[in-house]
Amino acid sequence: MHFIGGNHIQLLRNGVEYFPALEHAIDHALHHVYLQTYIYEADAIGIKIGDAMKRAASRGVSIYLLIDGFGSKTLPPAYIESLRIAGVNVLIYRQKISPWTFKKNRLRRLHQKVAVIDDLVSFVGGINIIDDNNVPNQIAPRVDYAVRVQGPLLIEISNSVKKLWQRLAWMHFHIKPTFKGPIRVPVHYAKDSVKAAFVTRDNILHRRDIEAAYLKAIHNAKHEIIIANAYFIPGRRFRKALISAADRGVKVKLLLQGRKEYFLMFATHAFYNVFLKNGIAIYEYRKSFMHSKVAVIDQEWATVGSSNIDPFSLFLAREANIFVKDKHFAKTLHQDIATTIHDGAYQISVKNWNKGNSVKRFLSWVAYGLVRIFLGVIGYADQH
Repeated sequence: MHFIGGNHIQLLRNGVEYFPALEHAIDHALHHVYLQTYIYEADAIGIKIGDAMKRAASRGVSIYLLIDGFGSKTLPPAYIESLRIAGVNVLIYRQKISPWTFKKNRLRRLHQKVAVIDDLVSFVGGINIIDDNNVPNQIAPRVDYAVRVQGPLLIEISNSVKKLWQRLAWMHFHIKPTFKGPIRVPVHYAKDSVKAAFVTRDNILHRRDIEAAYLKAIHNAKHEIIIANAYFIPGRRFRKALISAADRGVKVKLLLQGRKEYFLMFATHAFYNVFLKNGIAIYEYRKSFMHSKVAVIDQEWATVGSSNIDPFSLFLAREANIFVKDKHFAKTLHQDIATTIHDGAYQISVKNWNKGNSVKRFLSWVAYGLVRIFLGVIGYADQH
């Protein structure tokens, strides 16, 4: 991983800021649009972004939409066909799915959320193409983040998404050629420029890159670590790194999902006791569903992306994160996480956790045991 300067990076909070920016960029595209997402729903937001892609295709822009076969399994085939008829190139990543298989190939999903428009602007983060209000029980909108990237880092992001599309197009015998237009050189921002790195996780050359970037930053932390992560089941090395940081006086804060969407999420609770006893503060966000995958360290280093801190993201899925070294950006993200904690989170104390959560503690070890069994089946048990 290497940081590249001269970038302009804007933090986008939730779909309310992300989707208008994405739609605007697509509407102003001149040459090509690449969009990769895990979930694509044909709700109000999905239709709006789809219509923007159709408009762009009608004026001659090359559109490449890559969706995951499992994450987007409810997307109606008729809607996909409507996109293709309008000129949008659509590929489905690992379309064959089964809830009962433990085959690695079926479990390796496209979880990254990346868009590149004309090699001049990109979006990277954790926000799927789904309405913020498309949540169970119609509670408050989900919490999530993305970044809008302009500058030299676009070269790496663009190359990454294009290579993945070309590889999958070849595998799917997709004979329509990909965009071959002029390569546009991103603008180098001299004023208020930001150093940033684009880091991906795949199952070929970049198996541990995102985890390694986190661990390096945690090991170098001097004052504070704040992690907001929806699916938090850290491996042994990650847990030791956080505890070691806390032992040397670093304030470690975890903002985790308080509403459990899946039973295996209870595995997160298995680590509460050891974290709390080592001085790590834990907050559960309960106001709505928190989908965030962000972190800030010493208010100088920050990351926004698609990678959870769990076995699925760190060992199996394709993920993409932006890592930033910039005090202003880190401070902005830090303040937003602090606001989320203040407005909708509940702090877990050692006393209350040990006293009144016997059922949760029991379920946590059952869930963690299932996670361990799962990891053993796929060959990663030694990592936890």
